[in-house]
Amino acid sequence: MAETFAPGASVSKVARRYDLNTNMLFTWRREMAGGKAHASESALKLIPATITAEVPAPALPAPTEMSGRMEIVLAGGDRVIVGADVDAAALARVVKALGRR
Repeated sequence: MAETFAPGASVSKVARRYDLNTNMLFTWRREMAGGKAHASESALKLIPATITAEVPAPALPAPTEMSGRMEIVLAGGDRVIVGADVDAAALARVVKALGRR
């Protein structure tokens, strides 16, 4: 907010620099200048804030041996474990054959 009150400062440029809505900055300036306070407060209070660079997301863990695998447990207790690249038609034939046992 202090930057917007500096001589020659452009509120819209300050808003863009901090990725803020320009209208919001103008509202805050009016409230500060007019001494307006919210109904539940006796005075407008601002909290100092610092904008920093975005923290990179942590690296995803390396895929494990079981990544991309699916386990199918049939009613009779038979288990079928397939990889993500399984041929759907072949899998259907296997499940059908096991179901007949």
